[in-house]
Amino acid sequence: MIQVRNPRTGELDYAIDPLDALRLAALATDLRDRQAQWASRSTTERAEMLRALGATIARHADAIGTALTIDTGRRAISRIEVEGTARTFDRWAGLAPDLIARSTGEARPSATPGVTVSTRLVPYPLVGVISPWNFPLTLALIDAIPALAAGCAVIVKPSEVTPRFIRPLMAAIAELPEVPLVVIEGDGATGAALVNAVDYVAFTGSVATGRKVAAAAAAAFIPASLELGGKDPMIVLASADPAWAAQVALRASIVNTGQACQSIERVYVARQIAEPFLSALVAGAQAVRLNAEYIGSGEIGPFIFVRQAEIVQAQIDDAVAKGATVLAGGTVEIVGGGHYLRPTVLIGVTPDMAIMAEETFGPVIPVTVFDTIDQAVGLANGGVFGLSAAVLARSPEEAEAVAIRLNAGAISINDGSLTAMVWDAEKSSFGASGLGPSRMGDSGLLRFVRKQALLRQTGTALPIQAYAEDARR
Repeated sequence: MIQVRNPRTGELDYAIDPLDALRLAALATDLRDRQAQWASRSTTERAEMLRALGATIARHADAIGTALTIDTGRRAISRIEVEGTARTFDRWAGLAPDLIARSTGEARPSATPGVTVSTRLVPYPLVGVISPWNFPLTLALIDAIPALAAGCAVIVKPSEVTPRFIRPLMAAIAELPEVPLVVIEGDGATGAALVNAVDYVAFTGSVATGRKVAAAAAAAFIPASLELGGKDPMIVLASADPAWAAQVALRASIVNTGQACQSIERVYVARQIAEPFLSALVAGAQAVRLNAEYIGSGEIGPFIFVRQAEIVQAQIDDAVAKGATVLAGGTVEIVGGGHYLRPTVLIGVTPDMAIMAEETFGPVIPVTVFDTIDQAVGLANGGVFGLSAAVLARSPEEAEAVAIRLNAGAISINDGSLTAMVWDAEKSSFGASGLGPSRMGDSGLLRFVRKQALLRQTGTALPIQAYAEDARR
């Protein structure tokens, strides 16, 4: 058994029994059997069942939401997760039939005379999903739902840090046994075994673990989608209103206590507006409330994973030791057993500091002042990550001229962290931020199918004599 910590109280008040490799193998065999019938259904039938499952999860919202709230120590975002998941089922149910039809199409003449060509989409039989602890429900199902819509069966292994939602979620899933979806309890060893049991793996998490998943997938000779870490920069141009820019930067940096891969973790501001920007940013940061005393108020919850609090504090301490100055926040507080950090603003940071080079995953905003746009772009493009970025300016056109110079898969223009809200724009992860097709847009579903070409000879098949050395050509 694995004991699970409560992020608000610090108590070990829950336990899970990780699935071992033998039980996992048996489950995979059962799901493969179920997948054949699932894939044989029409796209419309599958869509109707997915809609029904989304509605069922919505009916179980109280139980799932309560478990998520305990898992994460925050209530409002837990409710958003449950509501958003139900909508995601509905959205893919609406999109999948037409998308699959458009991707197959009618038979067409080939460029080779006498041959017609048509395309079938063949789903991977079994998809494995390994998901993280920061948005437990959303990230458990963000890959699973389109995979189901494509005709796959799915096993999901959420993080052992936040497993309480699994049992109420499985109670909802059990009401629709036709849908080949199972969510299991497990740890890192379970995740490693899962890679060897499936035909496609979708992983969301750290770069270090992502590298291990990629290596295991390569050894198993299966494809992998890897959505990994980020160190997202924001460039604030001189034309931007400093008070507005500070408000956008603050929100984009600290939502969910900064525990989001698309959080802004580096801010580069033009010298012309640096002083009013920093003044507004510090004032905004100091006005943000912890929800330590009462979960129903405040904007900053506890660190979900206590080890993350230690990592963030170590990065702040390293920056200060190397010459950075703390203008707000800066110290992890322990309240009632939970670990909290008020929004932290740092200046005097340099690229060699851990807080500027490594993913922070906390409510920390390091600010650097720049003199030229070339300098800002160079700083923003530094490092190994390339998940997303943001540019703020007076006009979208001015911001876009800078945005297209950034090495990142998605750029928010005159806003921050829009990738958390926009689901229909395909994007690639640059650098160490990931590998594989986009989980957004049409690719979110189409990555889970293989294309099979049917080549029909409508004329006369060539005899072997056509390849004779003395054949006329």
